Amino acid sequence: MVSPELTVDVPPQPWTGRFDGDGAEHRRWWQAVSPYAPGAESSDNPRQAPAAHSAAVPAVILGFASDEGVRRNKGRTGAALAPAAIRAALAPLAFHLDRTVFDAGDIVVSDGAMEAGQARAGHAITSMLDAGRLTAVLGGGHETAFASYLGVAGSDAVRGGKRLGILNLDAHFDLRDEPLPSSGTPFLQMAGAEAAAGREFCYAVVGISEPNNTRSLFNTADRLDVRYLLDEDCTAERVRAFVADFLAGVDVLYLTIDLDVLPASVAPGVSAPAAYGVPLPVISAVCRQVAESGKLLHLDVAELNPQFDIDGRTAKVAARLVNTLLR
Repeated sequence: MVSPELTVDVPPQPWTGRFDGDGAEHRRWWQAVSPYAPGAESSDNPRQAPAAHSAAVPAVILGFASDEGVRRNKGRTGAALAPAAIRAALAPLAFHLDRTVFDAGDIVVSDGAMEAGQARAGHAITSMLDAGRLTAVLGGGHETAFASYLGVAGSDAVRGGKRLGILNLDAHFDLRDEPLPSSGTPFLQMAGAEAAAGREFCYAVVGISEPNNTRSLFNTADRLDVRYLLDEDCTAERVRAFVADFLAGVDVLYLTIDLDVLPASVAPGVSAPAAYGVPLPVISAVCRQVAESGKLLHLDVAELNPQFDIDGRTAKVAARLVNTLLR
């Protein structure tokens, strides 16, 4: 328990890394991240304080240690180990952010209790968003997305009438219609929840692999007016225009990155490696575009599977994207 107002399953653990000095000019992520507590604005440690002129919204990292959704979706499990792997990849990076970053610890799904874990994570995310934080969740399988959605949908911003856009960087629609929720169902679950709330489901996907999505999934996407770009169409110019058009129609954005959107050579450590994928420079450019839009409310990174991650490549890519989004 971080505080009476925010309950997690595993409290934030100390970050470690290379030490080059105490000054801001030497600062790395492990020195800059502080344990999160509601109401905290800065750390007592001067190495962890943000730049004096910073006006950026503080960011909070939350881990969602789950691969139950991947197991249910008949994928290769291991994504529950991802939050620790991404933190370890972030820790030694030079810290150039002009904002305070906190770590709130992890929500852990155990004994198959995925839905309960999603609800706990959603409650924590809502609490942090309503406290004025930018929230970043480190998944976990892509069941992480529904946990994120619960948090975003419960926030004052969305409940107060701001139009929510959901942008997914992914090789898959994850619109499966199945009796048991999994990593393949979160966006259909969101569509139902948005309809029940009387809101338009505003969902777009960059990187869809046509051979890895059935005709039924394309039909569902068309029925729900989902906007998408196929992986083979993801040139830098087309993606930038696609994202700009989507951003223009929403007030706040939830960005979710399934790392299997990247080529397997770049991201081998995922639940379902991509044969084609979208080039990393294109995905990184989307992250910069979203960060610069001023509309980013929440983000998550999903599907890292450290057990299959050659040389930690995928964790390093995930860390680089998180660093870009929080800059």
